[in-house]
Amino acid sequence: MNQRSLLSLSLAALLTGLAPAAYAAPAPKPPVNVARSLQAFLAAEWSWTMQQDPVWASWVGDRRWNDKWQDLSPRARAARAAHQRAALLRLRAIPKGGLPPADRLNHELYERELTLALAGTALHQDLMPLSHQNGLQTAHELADSLRFDTEKDFTDWIGRMRAFPRYAEQTMAVMEEGRKLGLLPPRVILERVKPQLADHRPADPTESPFYAPFKKMPAAIPAARQGALRAEAEGAVKRLVIPAFERFERYFLETYLPNAPETPGLWHLPGGEQLYAHLARSYTTTDTPPARLHALGLAEVARIRGEMEGAKTRAGFTGTLEQFFAAVKADPRFKREDRQAYLAEYRALAKRIDPLLLKLFRKQPRMPYGVEPIPDISAPNATAAYYVQPAADGSRAGTFYVNTYKPENRPAYEMVPLTLHEAVPGHHFQLALQQELGALPDFRRHGGYTAYIEGWGLYAESLGKELGLYEDPYIWFGKLNMEMRRALRVVLDTGLHAEKWDRQRAIDFFRANAAKSEMEIVNEVDRYLGNPGQALAYKIGEMKIQELRTRASQKLGDHFDIRAFHEIVLRDGALPLDVLEKRVEAWIVAGGR
Repeated sequence: MNQRSLLSLSLAALLTGLAPAAYAAPAPKPPVNVARSLQAFLAAEWSWTMQQDPVWASWVGDRRWNDKWQDLSPRARAARAAHQRAALLRLRAIPKGGLPPADRLNHELYERELTLALAGTALHQDLMPLSHQNGLQTAHELADSLRFDTEKDFTDWIGRMRAFPRYAEQTMAVMEEGRKLGLLPPRVILERVKPQLADHRPADPTESPFYAPFKKMPAAIPAARQGALRAEAEGAVKRLVIPAFERFERYFLETYLPNAPETPGLWHLPGGEQLYAHLARSYTTTDTPPARLHALGLAEVARIRGEMEGAKTRAGFTGTLEQFFAAVKADPRFKREDRQAYLAEYRALAKRIDPLLLKLFRKQPRMPYGVEPIPDISAPNATAAYYVQPAADGSRAGTFYVNTYKPENRPAYEMVPLTLHEAVPGHHFQLALQQELGALPDFRRHGGYTAYIEGWGLYAESLGKELGLYEDPYIWFGKLNMEMRRALRVVLDTGLHAEKWDRQRAIDFFRANAAKSEMEIVNEVDRYLGNPGQALAYKIGEMKIQELRTRASQKLGDHFDIRAFHEIVLRDGALPLDVLEKRVEAWIVAGGR
């Protein structure tokens, strides 16, 4: 499971089958020690959440359920629904007025998460669990984020393989429930799933991605035991995993895919307009309606085009902007042919950036990060790069994953802003620092708000100018090209899901406004179709952080300190944008101290 899908995980994933019906139990009496009761409540809820979602638990470093998948049976879903409704009542029985400020914020944020999750489930948000980037066919990606150091690590993974057929059957049942309601992704997205499923039925079981952890085992495990574990794993793949995928593929090809709509976008599905409005609220943490978001995106596209004209002039190019796009895409200076050399260039760039950051940040994360290639099986359908945060137990450092598939289609002039966004000072700074905040409850330490997280990543790209990384006009253009992509996301996501654009119109609009390869353009547009609403978060979050920085600089004048501003933005971990704004405004009123 990659970073983009993991950052989308929330309590909504645990509320399968939940409806906003009233819960009959009487409201609990207010607790005596309010703060302690809230903290105990949140800790118990986190432990319950980990038990209910073993994949998320494994990903954050809680290995207690490393041999399990989430139970998606009707009985388990109903039990989770009852638990969550009761939990919301228990939370509301804890009076916020008796809490210190930090705990009051925790109360408000958890209540907000539960309320949003209830609304999403009422709109059947959970009944389309498949796209070309997420779904059963990507389940093996969890192994990329696990440690395989001890014998138990391997036996746990074998346990997960043995449990996989049940998990696959339950996933099909959830998909079938959505299909019967007319809730399916568009056919063009599901067509991209077909070759992915073929990858999961190799003639040789040891070529299955589920077997990959057993190809290199630690010397601490005796050779004889290694052989036995490999034999168990091979048998589990052959007898259980591959047959489960064969059944899933038959259902997909014979029942699910034939019913997929040709028309893209949520707007034409039952309840789709309401679902998209909800997703827009959830991902942006604002109440801005889709039509207004669409207009904001168009305005940003126009503004960035003006900046691109300036970059073109600085580069000494005298043709049109469209001709400049074509020229930079064709320029051999910005093409890389060798995948290993391309990866090595990213690693060198990250090391170059690291020491520069003291200029802009007082505090840096203790946890290191690495730069690794996106696994080959996932790379053709993956984004240009993504970040996976460290494990909670310290067993895994942060990782900046780079897509080395067809590097000739990935322009070198975008390497600087991409590294700033995904590694430092972008996602690694924000997410690793968040994990290191001692006072945060776990739901905040390991969760987050996409508008803040991705908004910070996009804001981090802009810091390259202050770090002296954008002196070359082509690299500056690369930064603008990356920013344009995020503005286009707002236009195209709302265009496809609310404004009734078709897929080709979205592709054409993208092509006209950014210097991207056809492969990247199509992947981007299909990403919006497969994960509605998520793409809105980047630009909306970045615009809010830039707005707050401008406001602070104007009001504080000579007292404005960029390192102090970054500290206040990062100090409390990921926050909804309205909460962040209140935090920064209070800091400004206090004189930037």
